[in-house]
Amino acid sequence: MTKWIDEFRQCWQGNSQPSLLLASGFAVFCLILATGARFGLAQIRPDVFFTPYFPAVFFATAFGGFRIGVATALASGLLGVILNFSEATVDPARFALLMIFWVVSGIAIWGVEHYRSLVAQQREVSKRLIEEEQYRRLVVDELQHRLKNKSSTIHAVLHQALQDRPEVWQRIDHRIRALSATDDLIARVDGYGCDIKDLLRSELGPYGHVRFNLNGEQLFLPAKLAVSLALIFHELATNAGKYGAFSSPRGFLQVSWTVDDGRLNVIWDETEGPAVDSIGEAGFGTKLLKSALRPFDGKTEISYLKTGVHCTMQCKVPSG
Repeated sequence: MTKWIDEFRQCWQGNSQPSLLLASGFAVFCLILATGARFGLAQIRPDVFFTPYFPAVFFATAFGGFRIGVATALASGLLGVILNFSEATVDPARFALLMIFWVVSGIAIWGVEHYRSLVAQQREVSKRLIEEEQYRRLVVDELQHRLKNKSSTIHAVLHQALQDRPEVWQRIDHRIRALSATDDLIARVDGYGCDIKDLLRSELGPYGHVRFNLNGEQLFLPAKLAVSLALIFHELATNAGKYGAFSSPRGFLQVSWTVDDGRLNVIWDETEGPAVDSIGEAGFGTKLLKSALRPFDGKTEISYLKTGVHCTMQCKVPSG
């Protein structure tokens, strides 16, 4: 009995096709209910011959398909003609009603079957998309795993090769780590990118959440732009930790951003940090800040004020 109930539930939900025996049994059950309803109506209105059988045809077709629906419609018509629950005689008017009943039933059967075919196609498409999504996730996870291993390998090889040049190693070590952290952040949102607040919190969090304030609406950054901004934010944060606001007990950082006409405007404003007396020759970090946003029709401008570093970033936000 449990097996029959489970099969019925699966078929009713459209997950499988019913067997001929189950579909026929359900159609007979619908006919019995419709005949009982007709008997009840006959006590009030004796000339109701076929109307109670419309739901039977509908549900039998929806459950069992076209052939079961046609068989139910034919059986309903015969029952409407043969069975009499009153003293009314079978006259030509009843046969005319029978023809109308069969025509309407045929239209209903066609409509239900058409809907069933559309649902089946949608279900097949959904199943295929789910399988493709699962495969894509598997491939992406594997690629991310390999990328992480390669990043670790490159990091280890560079560390080994630059053991006798610690000043060079210090310049590139934290940047490689920043890129790895950004890759992990992007991977957590399925590789498409990340939110700018999450990116900033990832870079600034180690300096203490009370040391900075983020002001701006939620903004999703495509992966390539997220990587470029991550390098810039990391460079600015590192400098703030060494020479700027984060190197001072009272230092504070305000980062705000807006988007106008598809262009992102970011303001990095440090206060209460040590005054910058002199600026040395532009190094790798400065060159990185100047060039990272060029692929996005953008630019970075840095001002060294008495209150601290003031940096503005502008770029176009790619559509995808």
